[in-house]
Amino acid sequence: MTLNNNILFIDSIQIKQEDLMNKLFCTFSSKDGLEKTLDTIKTEYVIMYNKIFVLESQDSDEYLCTYNIETQGSSTKILPNTILLHRKKETNTLYTINSLNLLIKSLNEGVLDTSFRVNWQDYNNTVLLTQGSELKTLGTKIYKIVVL
Repeated sequence: MTLNNNILFIDSIQIKQEDLMNKLFCTFSSKDGLEKTLDTIKTEYVIMYNKIFVLESQDSDEYLCTYNIETQGSSTKILPNTILLHRKKETNTLYTINSLNLLIKSLNEGVLDTSFRVNWQDYNNTVLLTQGSELKTLGTKIYKIVVL
């Protein structure tokens, strides 16, 4: 493991140092509270890429505001109704680790096998969440992109 020109080399995999210092958050909001939620996000955090993606889902009456923050320059406070997500770029799938574990178990006869390969194409434009001990999937589409 070496650091060269702000790129971390680990077993031949390149990871930019900035990628280690950012998190993908999702803040849920009602339609009526959306503008206030967006203002709070912009005030509270240093938003990477200067964009907040607002997603809507027919499966929910809430809007999902997704954004990357720089963990070094931002508040350590987590806003209400906010979760940490991960993203599969190829299919625009957003998921929590717990939901990924439940998905694998549901696809693999109840067995959690971390080497199990998920067919991400089946979850294109989807957010995978947990509700209690159940897997919840929300089909999404972009409502708007807020450019800062």
